[in-house]
Amino acid sequence: MRIHFIAIGGSIMHQLAITLKEKGFSISGSDDKIYDPAYSNLKNNGILPEEIGFFPEKISEDIDAVILGMHAKVDNPELAKARDLGVNIYSFPEYIYQQSKDKKRVVIAGSHGKTTITSMIMHVLRYWKCDFDFLVGASIKGFKTSVKLTDSAPVIILEGDEYLSSPIDRVPKFLYYKPQLALISGIAWDHINVFPTYSDYYTQFIQFVSTIMDNGTLVYNTEDPAVRKLALLINPGVNKFPYHTPGYIVEENKTYLNKGDKKIPLKIFGGHNLNNLQGARIICNELGISDDDFYIAIQTFEGAAKRLELINKGNSTSVYKDFAHAPSKVKASISAVKAQYSGRELVAMLELHTFSSLNENFIGEYKGSMIDADLPIVYFDEAGFKAKGIDVFTEEQVREAFKNDSIRVFTSQSKLESYLREIDWKGKNLLMMSSGNYAGLNLKEIADFIIYKQVKNKVKSQT
Repeated sequence: MRIHFIAIGGSIMHQLAITLKEKGFSISGSDDKIYDPAYSNLKNNGILPEEIGFFPEKISEDIDAVILGMHAKVDNPELAKARDLGVNIYSFPEYIYQQSKDKKRVVIAGSHGKTTITSMIMHVLRYWKCDFDFLVGASIKGFKTSVKLTDSAPVIILEGDEYLSSPIDRVPKFLYYKPQLALISGIAWDHINVFPTYSDYYTQFIQFVSTIMDNGTLVYNTEDPAVRKLALLINPGVNKFPYHTPGYIVEENKTYLNKGDKKIPLKIFGGHNLNNLQGARIICNELGISDDDFYIAIQTFEGAAKRLELINKGNSTSVYKDFAHAPSKVKASISAVKAQYSGRELVAMLELHTFSSLNENFIGEYKGSMIDADLPIVYFDEAGFKAKGIDVFTEEQVREAFKNDSIRVFTSQSKLESYLREIDWKGKNLLMMSSGNYAGLNLKEIADFIIYKQVKNKVKSQT
């Protein structure tokens, strides 16, 4: 088959292009911007476009399908040509469903935790050498790609995103997958640019559970009130398995699961991650993995990229980065680091980066989310507001929205970096939260400086 990708540089789009090439498909693509790692991955696989841009002459009647990426515009010239020629046009979730109709489809959904739960399931299945396909929104240790699509695997594990499928297909991605086995981790309003009210957002999950196949199964987090309410609406023909956070303890900055008289050591930490683990365990049970085998495998799970990822550590300081950006994620990540290091102060730094977080109608959702941080910091780049055509927050608006007078607000990257370098980090941890990159701030360099500063001060005090 011949497949053409419009906006091939997307994180999932380019991975899908690579896996389809590995299946033997003829792949072409276009984009107006391609950055690493997509650029290098496409080049290494021989499918990097020769020219940057969109060219209608690339579209011809012998193309079997066009896959349209989310960041393409509705007036894209290649899209227009494909429509004129009557070529089949798909969003990537729609196409993945077409390629997995004969598989058992496992879909992990929820406003938070879905990447981690999907990653846990993948890790356990791989540990026990199970054959499965997958789609996940982050890099996972041991997996060279975030998308795998074969003819042989009987199961596919899908991270079920509630965001729109493509510029011309305003259907949430997870509505295409029609799972036999589904999980919902939690529901907290997000994507205000697409779902302007909580009701609009919640409705997407109502629709999602209606897509579960007859005699299918829903695994759901019973600690989330919105999810409990949703479970009551489920089709009577669907099985339901609730889950909640298991018992655990933290000793000397290490987390253990409590299983009777046994303590199972983990490389992950935080109540929300233990809750995620419980959901992953039940999904794995449904796929034939026993509890004993699950606990053996999960001890080696180190987490997904950018999810409470340790950047550097010293004797009395650890530096983490985290993808947290929505209010519930921010609160959970702060709570996790505080609980893991109860004897240390926490400097928690959040970048307001998404459309929702920069919107005055949404920012109040952050109320109380950073209250457990000893030194809370909020950063935003004023250029982000201007690019979205919205008014810039004042420092007072931020403190009022968060209901936290202790918050330090920065709009200058250089001033933020200088401030971080001046802190006495002894007995303090740093948690850097964002779905962006702090306008290009080198987080690894900051982490290395902090730890080096501690080592240097220790040597200086000893001499």
